[in-house]
Amino acid sequence: MPGYTTLEQINAASDELEAALGDWQRPAAYGMGVATKGPSGDILDVWYPQPNLATNAFVPAALATATGYRSGTETFEMTAEQVDQFIEICAPAESYAAVPHPNLAAARVMRSMLDAEPPLGGERLVVASFIGSLDDAPINPIDSYLRLHLLSTRLVAPHGVSVEGIFGKLTNVVWTNLGPFEVEGFELKRGQLRAMGHNVVVNGVDKFPRMLDYVTPSGVRIADGGRVRLGAHLAEGTTVMHNGFCNFNAGTLGTSMVEGRISAGVVVGDGSDVGGGASIMGTLSGGGTEVISVGKDCLIGAQGGIGISLGDNCIVAAGCYVTAGTLVTTPDGTVVKAKELSGHDGLMYIQNSQTGAVEARARKSGSSWQGLNQDLHKN
Repeated sequence: MPGYTTLEQINAASDELEAALGDWQRPAAYGMGVATKGPSGDILDVWYPQPNLATNAFVPAALATATGYRSGTETFEMTAEQVDQFIEICAPAESYAAVPHPNLAAARVMRSMLDAEPPLGGERLVVASFIGSLDDAPINPIDSYLRLHLLSTRLVAPHGVSVEGIFGKLTNVVWTNLGPFEVEGFELKRGQLRAMGHNVVVNGVDKFPRMLDYVTPSGVRIADGGRVRLGAHLAEGTTVMHNGFCNFNAGTLGTSMVEGRISAGVVVGDGSDVGGGASIMGTLSGGGTEVISVGKDCLIGAQGGIGISLGDNCIVAAGCYVTAGTLVTTPDGTVVKAKELSGHDGLMYIQNSQTGAVEARARKSGSSWQGLNQDLHKN
């Protein structure tokens, strides 16, 4: 098949593919991945080397042609023949660019993995996932892993794709240096692997893997990979120190220092610092639905914490924890619950060392907090 050398030819090929699909609807996001299926038939994990938002029709239409997808949120376990068909449809597009087409290159890698030795924890297969609308809830592990990859590759920001009910869609997995394994029967498997000469290191037992085992975002530093879950969103310039932590569907929107805890659902703005031992309440425990955010150029001091949102240019002093119900004395002497100050700019929260009262003071120019050390964030 001759190659496409112009954008017009690719657009014409897209039109032809879409016409052949009939009443198909272009998805909001899609991807091909490599999954591990355990002996029980459960999907243990999926790696998506090239997740996508559907910004054009050619590649998603090619994948729909190979899988039979037409609309909505749906997943497929692909045969080798279907992977070959996708590669064949996309191959002419290589002639258009000077570099390999990323989806085509990824598909070829995945196709080669089907012919390689299977993973020690089960069966390897290539899967395809389509998300009809970013507001659609996850439907299964294959779909859920695409959403987590969309977040960690920064294609969507936290809360940019639905992860509602994702815990119920994922399987608890033994995460090891040899890949994922089912929990049931793992001790016998561990013994078999040792007998084969393998050194088995268990990194955790959880539903979410470490982000760095699946996605390595550019322009960040992560001192301990075990403390950032897949589905975290770390903007360029972010540094996560050894005791920092970032959960899924949460993270940073710009240059940030993370030495404390960013819980699920929390968003931290550009130029902000989450100090050592600091904690930001998330939305998982207790059925909470309030999304906590930290604005730009904020500091949460060591061992401090918040259960309210901070606006821009705010400080929470070291050791001061401000929850929604905390009684706070405002600059004019009024006492209010902290939730009434949620999201306000230019405030400094301190705990008065003589009275124990939590106070909110208006920040003055020339404060000791003058922002991040930019040299530390040239990642």
